Amino acid sequence: MSLALTLTDWFLTGLARLLSGPQVRWIDCQPDTCQRVYFANHTSHVDMVLVRTALPPECRAVTKPVAAHDYWSQGWLRPHLAKAFNAMLIDRKSVKVHQSPIDLMLKEMGDKYSVVIFPEGGRSDGQRVGEFKSGLYYLGKKRPDIELVPVHLHNMHRVLPRDEYLPIPLLATVTFGPPIWLEQDESKTDFLARARQAVLRLAPGDDE
Repeated sequence: MSLALTLTDWFLTGLARLLSGPQVRWIDCQPDTCQRVYFANHTSHVDMVLVRTALPPECRAVTKPVAAHDYWSQGWLRPHLAKAFNAMLIDRKSVKVHQSPIDLMLKEMGDKYSVVIFPEGGRSDGQRVGEFKSGLYYLGKKRPDIELVPVHLHNMHRVLPRDEYLPIPLLATVTFGPPIWLEQDESKTDFLARARQAVLRLAPGDDE
């Protein structure tokens, strides 16, 4: 990574900490540089920044947030930020039989990188966690050795409300939970429901 991108990463990581002052909790899980899929609820465009900010530097260095190519490739600033975050940009609109987003993701992960994904497939209103799309299931099926770690982001819909561009300084909470794996013969529907519940159980109070 170039010096300019490194400085951008440091600056934005510091800014995220300043604006959201994230409280980081690890429940039955500890920071580790082993390969993981961190899957979180999604309420704002800065969610991926906050999850990276919550990781210690050694974990952050081997973690790539997955982001939408159509959004983060626009203009000149977004691509620069995506590179600074070491983001993995996935084209959601061009799906091919032999080049699915999951296959592209796994290829870029190799045997080194972890990823941060948002299984809802889009931002929710922050009041509830939407149903999960199938990507997390196929990641677990194709790489059963990788830990799937649920993450709950609390208060981010207030730090950066939908359709707003300037964040509001408020305390956010990032909670990492115990890893899960796809169980033998577990259906896609059952697994995604269990994964969603794993995120919900980390929420302060009752998010249902």
